Amino acid sequence: MPPAEGRSWPVGGAGGIRPTVVRGWEPPPAPWTAGHRGVDLGAPADAVVRAAAPGRVAYAGTVAGRGVLTLEVSRSGRPPLRTTYEPVRSTVRKGQRVTAGQPVAELQHGGPFHCREPCLHWGLRRGKTYLDPLSLLPPSMLGGGPSRLLPIFGVPVPAGGHTLPPPPEPSEPTAQASSPAPTTTALAEAVGLAAVTIWALGRLSSARSALSEEGTRRRWRGWGWRLLGRGGG
Repeated sequence: MPPAEGRSWPVGGAGGIRPTVVRGWEPPPAPWTAGHRGVDLGAPADAVVRAAAPGRVAYAGTVAGRGVLTLEVSRSGRPPLRTTYEPVRSTVRKGQRVTAGQPVAELQHGGPFHCREPCLHWGLRRGKTYLDPLSLLPPSMLGGGPSRLLPIFGVPVPAGGHTLPPPPEPSEPTAQASSPAPTTTALAEAVGLAAVTIWALGRLSSARSALSEEGTRRRWRGWGWRLLGRGGG
């Protein structure tokens, strides 16, 4: 596969696609215990091995009869990240600068391999700590296209690749819509209250009229006595 974002698969798979991960990264529970400190990538013998990231050749040689290549990744902090490739025949020398995707070795013919079939053991380390080498690659290179969210109500995505809009949410009920309709009992109570009010107002009006008439009578009586008093004098 062609390099992307300054990264590359160390080996290519069949038809130029990503290689098969024969065995993944299995970190040991403790530094001194057994584990799989890297990943095994399926590849034919004599396959071209490429730099996974730009950097500098830190080691190119043989360890216990197995060809090993170590590349120090550029701008990866302190201590820097280092990628390892084995078993390989290096085609670069120590101190040489390399770019992502540049051929740096060939898969060693006849192994020894980590797998039953020819494969490349690819490792990643920072100082003495082993890391998952697949974390060096961007998600777009690890297989699977970009994520696509589907409607939660199960409508399939049309051919154009656009999702259908979700159904409109029900509107919030207004104060008028939420008010209950008046019942027969409530109407009866309202009519009764109105009748009582009218009756009370009538009684108040009658009382006022009676008081007014009594006051008039008293005034007439007072005037009559005054007139009689003046006539007698």
